Amino acid sequence: MMNTQKTSLTTKTLFARLGGTLGITAIVDDVIAAHMVNPTINARFRPYLDQPERLAKIRQHTIDFFSAGSGGAVEYNGRDMPTTHHGMNISAEEYMNVVDDIMGVLDQHTIDEISKKDVLAILWSLKETIMNK
Repeated sequence: MMNTQKTSLTTKTLFARLGGTLGITAIVDDVIAAHMVNPTINARFRPYLDQPERLAKIRQHTIDFFSAGSGGAVEYNGRDMPTTHHGMNISAEEYMNVVDDIMGVLDQHTIDEISKKDVLAILWSLKETIMNK
């Protein structure tokens, strides 16, 4: 007997499984909040609190990036990952903390295991384009 829950989850786009624009926006907002209090990475994010316009732009680019990359009908107009992270020299520990924050937020939003694995696969696929640049 086929698992119909798994089948219905995998036939929807990841964008839909994450709650569409509203769901991804809420996830991004919570991830930003998590990054701000994460002692390993908050030094990279807290300065944006004094630059609300810059933070708003980064937030919107992140929403658009994840929306477009997860199958939403959204156009991402930001820079590519190597250009965006050039000169930041992000360590493996920092990258893992970002991933942990994202996965923790997905848990808070009760995102299903299949979708979390799909997000994790995307994050791993981006690793080399972001770290140590």
